[in-house]
Amino acid sequence: MSKHPDQFVILNSKSEDIVKSSIIELQYQCTLLDSMKLPSSAKIQIHLGVYGDKDKAKKDFSNNFYKLLDESLKRRLVIENDDRSYSLKDCLDINSETGIPIVFDTFHHECLNNGEKFQQSLSSFIKSWKYTIDGNPILDYSSQSIGERKGKHAKTLNKNHFMHIYNEFENAIKENLVDLDIMLEIKDKEKSALMALKLFKSSLILDKKN
Repeated sequence: MSKHPDQFVILNSKSEDIVKSSIIELQYQCTLLDSMKLPSSAKIQIHLGVYGDKDKAKKDFSNNFYKLLDESLKRRLVIENDDRSYSLKDCLDINSETGIPIVFDTFHHECLNNGEKFQQSLSSFIKSWKYTIDGNPILDYSSQSIGERKGKHAKTLNKNHFMHIYNEFENAIKENLVDLDIMLEIKDKEKSALMALKLFKSSLILDKKN
């Protein structure tokens, strides 16, 4: 199980009121997971605040993470790369300061990156997770909605694109000797999830035949 509070949760906002309200919301989500007696692998996923000086914004996030959050919340919090401002590299910078794991959004990485090879990016994000504490590294998958603005998620699963990316997942799993949890961020939800499971099974059958 994981939680993904809305875009108004900004831990490194320039507004103290927004930071305070963000912490209240995050603490509520954390208390909910704690009350269910879930391990620290049940994560709370957030984005990073976007404003002016990005280096300062990253430092503000790290400082607020250390100074303002209790230990239970620190163990549950994870950050995600986005499609416009914070690339995987930016998230890795924050990880190096705080140890906070990164949820790698493959679609956002297609929209915003620093020229890294995809396998290199997968390995880098996986290494941000402490497997015995954080559980399986979490990866978000989606694809571009055809004919829409860059960055808009597709309404349904693109089978060919998904299997291409899935092959990259498999290589990363073999290289890093760790499994991944894949979350689909697709508009038709269960319909695409069932489609993905069917593709998994078909792929496994083909592998056994080969």
